[in-house]
Amino acid sequence: MSGNPYDRPSDPAKRHSAALTDGPDRSPARAMLKGIGFTDDDLARPLVGVATTWIETMPCNWNQRELAQDVKRGIREAGGMPVEFNTISVSDGVSMGTEGMRASLVSREVIADSIELVARGHLFDGLVCLVGCDKTIPAAVMALARLDLPGLVLYNGSIAPGRFRGRDVTIQDVFEAVGAHAVGKMSGADVHELEGAACPGAGACGGQFTANTMSTALDFLGISPAGLNGIPALDPAKHEAAAEAGRLAMSLVRDDVRPSSIVTREALENAAASIVATGGSTNGVLHLLAIARELDIPLELEDFDRIAARTPIVASLKPGGRFVATDMHAAGGVALVARELLKRDLVHADAPNVDGRSLGEVATAVIENPGQEVVVPIDDPIKTTGGLAILRGNLAPEGSVVKLAGHERLLPRGPARVFDSEEDCFAAVKARGIEAGDVVVIRYEGPAGGPGMREMLHVTAALVGEGLGDSVALVTDGRFSGATHGLMVGHVAPEAVRGGPLAALRDGDTVVVDVDGRELRVELSEDELEARLAGWKPPPLRYTRGVFAKYAAEVSSASEGAITRPPCS
Repeated sequence: MSGNPYDRPSDPAKRHSAALTDGPDRSPARAMLKGIGFTDDDLARPLVGVATTWIETMPCNWNQRELAQDVKRGIREAGGMPVEFNTISVSDGVSMGTEGMRASLVSREVIADSIELVARGHLFDGLVCLVGCDKTIPAAVMALARLDLPGLVLYNGSIAPGRFRGRDVTIQDVFEAVGAHAVGKMSGADVHELEGAACPGAGACGGQFTANTMSTALDFLGISPAGLNGIPALDPAKHEAAAEAGRLAMSLVRDDVRPSSIVTREALENAAASIVATGGSTNGVLHLLAIARELDIPLELEDFDRIAARTPIVASLKPGGRFVATDMHAAGGVALVARELLKRDLVHADAPNVDGRSLGEVATAVIENPGQEVVVPIDDPIKTTGGLAILRGNLAPEGSVVKLAGHERLLPRGPARVFDSEEDCFAAVKARGIEAGDVVVIRYEGPAGGPGMREMLHVTAALVGEGLGDSVALVTDGRFSGATHGLMVGHVAPEAVRGGPLAALRDGDTVVVDVDGRELRVELSEDELEARLAGWKPPPLRYTRGVFAKYAAEVSSASEGAITRPPCS
């Protein structure tokens, strides 16, 4: 382009950025942008933010710097001007079992807030979010939902499995090796060899842990281009997928296709179905509730229970199954799951995807690799009902989530072993102080009590490694990693620090986890429970200033997605 840029008509797709870049009054802004290489022609294009969550603390997001260049290439090819920025992330796998894990769920809110701030502050016309580890995925959708800005989310891909003594391994195996080492089943040298092999390069969690659970959910939610999330992190095809995501984002900007037209109640139900059909992480419940709240779409715990009750498990994925995420991609992708669920009308076929197709069209077009065993026919499912259930009862009046994939235990009843922190419980596990038949209770680890609702993989994996995975139940107001398997009940609400019934439990109380009856209860009279709670005093705050204190003051119940709310709301 040439001539006086002040006389140039504004691109109609610059719905927001024109106020930042156009006209003589905006010369100071243009001068600043020209200082980093923008030209008049660049500034005449729609500005599309490219948000990355790259950070040097994990392999999960490690390839995003490279993929961002591909996304930017696609945006430029389609007539837009990309503007790259980054935000933070916290590694669950690295911080697990430490105080640092408290930062994990808190980071979801910080990531969403920071993406929103940059997009609002710089008047972007569109947005592409590159995500990897598990909190970055819902955070990006939450930000897009708040902004209602044309855009999409692209998962940077799963890590490849490692190889250890002739078998595929993931980070789950390393966590379980800690327990095996504690009981003498593995030597220190064995564990050291395993840790060096488990994570062979860039990419997020290898099984259907939380990151891949949420990646799957985003395909079904429609906010990620169908099929692109599933391409593994180190597959050369990921680069072209990223460029295609950039081109698609510009189409959304041109056509003003907003997240509110994609992420509907039907889309959220599709995403929930994908989670339960793949034996996915219970964290998916927390994150879909949070996304729904951003768009004021009614979605409750009972919706997940209803969807899980009617939806079979059709994918054999770790931790409860046999295969890893790269195997799913090789089999044909998560659209195979959609195809099977559509056979019984268990998903809404008309729900749209940002790539312009419906979920039904995506499922119909899927190409299955002959002989694959990852996804099974729905007429012969791995399990006839989905991978989770919602329990209420006198220990969880506001609800709790139990993971059902990977075990068949539906009615454990046993004495409570009560711990007021994850560290205390892990010390007991390591000292072999937990016995078969115990119901381990970890409290004061909820959204406010933790704060941050830590995941308990350090404990659950150690129990499995010690051989107690099939004989011990665990109940907590905290969360579980997607790598967890066994009978685990999390997200118990109200949480203990806010006077929930878990606060009244004592060692030896009989706790019942009745999955069929959808009940989590302690065998105490209502009068006894009330009397104990009447004499209860909350523990001192773990943090009185800084981000944790602010989060604890503003966070909602896990039954509402553990979202943060300003006092005015």
